[in-house]
Amino acid sequence: MRRRMTLRAQLLMLQVVIVLITVVGTGAVAIFTQEHQLRSNYRDRMIGVAQSVSTNPVIIDAFDGPEPSHVIQPITELISQSSGIAYAVVMNADGIRYSHPDPTLIGKHVSTDPSEVLSGDMYVGTQTGTLGRSWRVKVPIFNAAHDVIGAVSVGVLESDLRKEYLANATWLFVTIGIAALFGVVGAAWVTAVIRRRIFGLEPEQIAGLLEEREAILHGVREGVVAVDEFGRIALINDAAVRLLSLENGTDLVGTLAKSTLDGALVGLLDSDDAEQSLVLSGERVLLVRRDTAKISGREIGSILILRDNTELHTLLHDLDGVQGVADGLRAQAHGFANKLHVISGLLELGRVEQAVSFISHERSGGTLSGVTGRTGIRELEVAALLLMKQGRAEELGITTTIEPDSTLPVLAARPSAEILRADLVTIIGNLLDNAAEATGAGGRISVSVHERTAAGGDGTLVISVADSGEGIAPELREQVSTPGYSSKAARPGPVSTGRGIGLTLVKRIATRHGGTVAIGSGLPAAGRAGAGLSGAELPGAGRAAYGARITVTLPLGRGDLAPAELAGASAGGNP
Repeated sequence: MRRRMTLRAQLLMLQVVIVLITVVGTGAVAIFTQEHQLRSNYRDRMIGVAQSVSTNPVIIDAFDGPEPSHVIQPITELISQSSGIAYAVVMNADGIRYSHPDPTLIGKHVSTDPSEVLSGDMYVGTQTGTLGRSWRVKVPIFNAAHDVIGAVSVGVLESDLRKEYLANATWLFVTIGIAALFGVVGAAWVTAVIRRRIFGLEPEQIAGLLEEREAILHGVREGVVAVDEFGRIALINDAAVRLLSLENGTDLVGTLAKSTLDGALVGLLDSDDAEQSLVLSGERVLLVRRDTAKISGREIGSILILRDNTELHTLLHDLDGVQGVADGLRAQAHGFANKLHVISGLLELGRVEQAVSFISHERSGGTLSGVTGRTGIRELEVAALLLMKQGRAEELGITTTIEPDSTLPVLAARPSAEILRADLVTIIGNLLDNAAEATGAGGRISVSVHERTAAGGDGTLVISVADSGEGIAPELREQVSTPGYSSKAARPGPVSTGRGIGLTLVKRIATRHGGTVAIGSGLPAAGRAGAGLSGAELPGAGRAAYGARITVTLPLGRGDLAPAELAGASAGGNP
């Protein structure tokens, strides 16, 4: 295969060509300018000499003498020698010479056509005469009556002009050569510097490295965002664009990080903490690590490495739920075992009627029908979630009440309804988890879900969760929904779902649906002995009289209801 020219050779050749073209071009212009200047100087000199001869009174008077050449020839020879011109020839109106550098030609007709100058016009041009090719000026001679009585031709030989021009251009050629030599040496030095700056790599090697870097960078699942020392995004890969939901088609490189990224991520850029942090970006829970980018020990910016922790966050919540179900089942099994012991004892004592009465008075509990039967909640996923959370709360000593007048129809099997169903589970689960942590053992939680259908068919869903905890002060109600804010300590362990995420996520989901989140006063707070108080300050400094109530309102489209539920809503609406 034919070996391609190296970058160094290409740069050197390109710069040498540029230098030579520049130097030669400049030299050509200088040569042309110098020749033009030389001819211009000679033209002005010849015109001056010709006019001085044509207006000389002695020469004009000599035209009327018997031997004009005897007077005119010495004068023209003296003028030619003193002015540095080749000749000065004076002729009469018939073209007969009165003077010439060659005396043998005096009295003879001139060798070129004198008609133009004898007509009264000045002539400047190149002609070939008896002395050879010359550049000449011809001026008419007028008498006192302003009649043309003759003409004077002053010229310089082209060979003399060429010799003088070459003598003056020698130093110009030497200067051009020196400039070209320095240009070539400088081009070689610049080429070496450039090659050293690019680590001796060829263009195809640089292109290959760039393609490999792009492929690796955009191929990793973790998001990478690099921000320079001026706060501008210098690099962002496809995973980061997806995780940060920035797929808006604009080029993010070069934009300010504080105007593009979430405030939590910008806060990490300004901090010196290199530990991993959980950050809520949009509705994604991201595990973010900040590193510092350095070149030769100089810090040039920051790098954020993003990992999607949403699935892990969900799995941990699901694990909490599974653990709650297991604890609830264990508690139910323990309770049923005690009841079986009671029935067994009554039977052994022969108290059959009492045993039958005991069995008949036992209510069924802990089943899904217990939620759907006692309330108007017919959406099974939400009912199952409430059942599981209720069992878990009872295990923790928390009384959870699902308001009997709660209503939630079955949602349709369509994409928008599926999204709404998943978001309802997320909202209710987070609100119940927060309420359980806030109230603690001996506390109470109240849950209500209401579907309200408007006259036009569309309606709203109102989810309200109230607890008997310490409540949320009015001045903190805006702050509690900001990412990362929490009044509770972080959970122990190497893996944590994080704090300050649940209520923020609820608010962002509600905002996406066009809904609202309101924080108000909840149930009467539990006293030290577990008794509820109403409208009074509780024992202990800083304890509020009421807990917190979180109310989420979501729009409900008519198409989000299952057909049967839609027909029921059209007939009479929900109670």
